Amino acid sequence: MSLKNSAALGGMLSLLLAASLAGCSKGEAEAPPPPVMPVTVATPIVQEVLDWDDFVGRFEAIENVEVRPRATGYLQAVHFRDGQFVRKGQLLFTIDPRQSQAALAQSQAQLARAQATLANARTELARSRTLAASRAASTEEVEQRQAALRTAEADVAAARAAIRAQQLGVGFTRVTAPISGQVSERRVDPGNSVTADQTVLTTVVSSSPIHFAFDGSEALLLKYQRQNAGNRSGTQVRIRLQDEASYVHAGTLDFIDTSINPGAGTVRGRAVVPNPNGFLKPGMFGHMRLAASQPYRALMVPETAIVTDAARRVVYVVAKDGTVLARPVQLGPLTGALRVIRSGLSPQEQVIIDGLQRARPGQKVKPTPGRIQAATGPEPTPEAPATQPSSTATTVGAAGAGR
Repeated sequence: MSLKNSAALGGMLSLLLAASLAGCSKGEAEAPPPPVMPVTVATPIVQEVLDWDDFVGRFEAIENVEVRPRATGYLQAVHFRDGQFVRKGQLLFTIDPRQSQAALAQSQAQLARAQATLANARTELARSRTLAASRAASTEEVEQRQAALRTAEADVAAARAAIRAQQLGVGFTRVTAPISGQVSERRVDPGNSVTADQTVLTTVVSSSPIHFAFDGSEALLLKYQRQNAGNRSGTQVRIRLQDEASYVHAGTLDFIDTSINPGAGTVRGRAVVPNPNGFLKPGMFGHMRLAASQPYRALMVPETAIVTDAARRVVYVVAKDGTVLARPVQLGPLTGALRVIRSGLSPQEQVIIDGLQRARPGQKVKPTPGRIQAATGPEPTPEAPATQPSSTATTVGAAGAGR
């Protein structure tokens, strides 16, 4: 190939390469911008809330009495059904009263004899005084009659006391309910011998109200003492059972122990809970929330509007020009479906409450006004406590939720 032809071919290739580069640059310049994604925004709502601390514990009967007989004898009859509700003073058992009745009759006979002796002593004393007035009886005889009268009066008093004791014995053959509550099963059947103050016939436990016992940490006790000078009686509590999704049982704190368990570093607390229908039973396990603050007004956003960014919690807000901005926030407790925002957010900012998956910090979005529904009622949404109860303990350790 000649030098002239080579130069012509090189020029043609240069022109083709320049045209190709120009076409690419033109295509890139004409690429459409990314679409502006729609999102729903709303300002945070301001609502009065109450902080709660979480505990676990068990229900306990306020009164639990073992029913024992106060008379010895053979059990004659049972007057209740196992598990029924009984009133204080209601007849539960009957012990064969014949032996006690015979002893009572004997004491009554002894009283009659003592009264006859007393009447005779009074007659003898009156006669001796008459004779002594006419000098027909000595002073010593009158003093002897007076001593006999005093002895007869003491015998009458002793006989009356014996009758009262025997009447108690007859009354003790009727075993009645010492308190109002639910009676357990009978432990002795009719025909068996029972011994006074030893044989357990059954038990009766009170049902309404009922106690909820729990153990709290020393750190929480210190917090409460600094807040309220240690006076927490009457503080509101809410309780839920294992199969319940909400804290539907309301009560009040009525007791905090005066000392801390040195081994566990916990303090025993107790709440009283109304139980009019007897549904709550002693020994039931429950989750409890204790009011940890006075009601206060707080900013709240939906829990679904909060994004986890490494160790931070952020919410996305939309600026006036439509740009998405990330706001790191400090979270408070959860109330219903809303989360309290302690800091990092102002009441006027437009928070993205729907369409978070379409929003990226620094990008433009198309905001649509929305609305945040206020939390309904004061009851908090259930959260699992950090500490599980011991299967062998009557009361269990508590897990105070950090706020």
